[in-house]
Amino acid sequence: MKPRLSALALVLCLACGAAAATPPSYQLDGTEVRDIHASALKRDYQLLVALPESYRNTTRRYPVLFVTDANYAFPVVRSIAQRLAKHAGMEEVIVVGLSYARGDSAVHSRRRDYTPSTPRGSGHRSDMPGRAPAFGEAGAYGRFIADEVFPLVAAQYRADMGRKVFVGHSYGSLLGLEVLLTRPATFEHYILGSPSLWFDRGVMFEREKAAARTRRDLPASVYFGIGARETLAPGKRRSREEEEADMVADLKEFDAALNSRPYRGLKTRLEVFEGEDHASVFPLVFTRGVRAYLDKESGR
Repeated sequence: MKPRLSALALVLCLACGAAAATPPSYQLDGTEVRDIHASALKRDYQLLVALPESYRNTTRRYPVLFVTDANYAFPVVRSIAQRLAKHAGMEEVIVVGLSYARGDSAVHSRRRDYTPSTPRGSGHRSDMPGRAPAFGEAGAYGRFIADEVFPLVAAQYRADMGRKVFVGHSYGSLLGLEVLLTRPATFEHYILGSPSLWFDRGVMFEREKAAARTRRDLPASVYFGIGARETLAPGKRRSREEEEADMVADLKEFDAALNSRPYRGLKTRLEVFEGEDHASVFPLVFTRGVRAYLDKESGR
C-alpha cells in the first residue's frame, strides 16, 4: 500500500504546485466595480467605472459616458477615451459600463433589457435552460438608468451630470433610440452604432412616427455610425427581417425620418465606414462619436 500512497501524494503535490503557479488575472488600472440593485426590475447589476488619470489630483467634474454591453465595450471605450485624452487633446471622461444582469447570460439579458418590444411571430428560444425568452423591457431599463444609476454615479463621483453620453451598439442602440424617443433629455449626446432597426419588423420606425405625432422637441445630439458592409447579402430581397435587412439603408431611412420632423433641439450626424462590418465597426463609431461631442464642447 505504501507505494500507492506515495504516488497519490506525488500527484496531489504536483496539482497543488500547478494551482499555485496559475498566473493572476489581468486588472484594468483606475477602475472600480459597484453593485447596484434595480428596485423596479428586481434584478442585480454591476457598474464598471473607469476614472480619468487626473481624477485624484483635481477637484473638477468630468463628462460621463454610459456604455451598454459592458463585458465587451467597457474596456474598449475606456482605452480609446484615455488615448484620445492623452494624445489627441480630447477632454477626460468618466466611463460607466452597464453590466448584464447577474445570473443571466449575455444573450438573455440584452434581449430583454435593450429591446423595445416582444417581436411578432414565433420561434423565439431562450439560451437559458428552463427560462422562457424575454424581450421588450427597454423602457423599464432606461428608467432604471435615469432613476437609479444616475443618482449613484452623481453621489459617488465628481461627474458632470449635465454632460451625459449614451454609448450603444446593435441592440444597445435600440435601447438608446427608445430613450431618445421617450425621454430624450436623459442624455445630452447619443452615440448609436449599427442599430438593429430590423428588430420586430421595424418597430422603431413605428415608434418614431408615433413620437412625431405628439412631440415637437427632441433636445439631444445624436451620432449614428455603421459599417458599409452591413448591407443586404447578395441574392436577398430587402425586408424588415434580420436575414434580409439592409442595415445601412435602414439607418439612412431612419435618420432622414428624424430630420424630416420639426423637432426642436435635435442634431444628428451619420457616418458609414468603408470596409467595416457589424463586428468590426464599433471602435470607429465610438471614436468619431465621442469626438463629435467632446471636441466641440471643449472648444476644439
